[in-house]
Amino acid sequence: MSELIVIPARWGSTRLTGKPLHPIAGRMLIERVAAIAMLAARELGGDVLVATDDVRILDTANALGLHAVMTSEDITSGSGRALAALQATGKAYDLVVNLQGDAPFTAPGHIVEIVRAARDNGADVTTPVVQLDWARLEAMRVHKLSTPASGTTCIVGRDGRALWFSKAVLPFMRKEAELREALPLSPVLQHIGLYCYRPAALEAFEAAAPSHYEVLEGLEQLRLVELGMDVRAVLVEPARITMSGVDSPSDVERAERLIAQHGDPFVDWRA
Repeated sequence: MSELIVIPARWGSTRLTGKPLHPIAGRMLIERVAAIAMLAARELGGDVLVATDDVRILDTANALGLHAVMTSEDITSGSGRALAALQATGKAYDLVVNLQGDAPFTAPGHIVEIVRAARDNGADVTTPVVQLDWARLEAMRVHKLSTPASGTTCIVGRDGRALWFSKAVLPFMRKEAELREALPLSPVLQHIGLYCYRPAALEAFEAAAPSHYEVLEGLEQLRLVELGMDVRAVLVEPARITMSGVDSPSDVERAERLIAQHGDPFVDWRA
């Protein structure tokens, strides 16, 4: 099968304009995310493409030795830019991975795992989840006290189908104290915002209007569920550093603190 990993890299940002070119601990955000994609593509045998709306990002990507394509500045979502990039290639890929351009700590192995699963499961979309231990669950709850919209959980059926996504911590545990004593891991699955699409599913997703619960929760993956698509969740190990997207100067500072604490996960694919 043939796979394309797309990195949407948009210039405009309300809190961090030009963020793909913003340095984090000495390396541009686009360079960090590209390294993740290139390492995964090397293992899978797939292609990597940066999809941007600004010539400055295009030139930087080319200077880094990456393939890049210009897409319309009117596109506002990463999935939309991924579809535009796919169409711009003029090639028929079997799978398309949408790797968020502001997620510098995505584990390359997560890409590899969802692509390998998608090769076999026939699902419309495949996406990773992490089962939280009790300490990580408590950390999520504490973080949500100040930023309630941060962190997404997923309910998964026995067949691996993702049944629901929510900004709430699901499932509610009526006898949590007993579960804590009996189990080393909580039953809470945290969703990682990384998607492997069949091209037809990506096209259908972009053609559909935002769905009811998608708008309520602010989660575009709920559109997939509400459209009745087969979305499969793949259980993966936590990344070395866990952090949602870099969207503001304070996020940059937090990312740099995490790198200082845990070491820099960046691996130069050109070495």
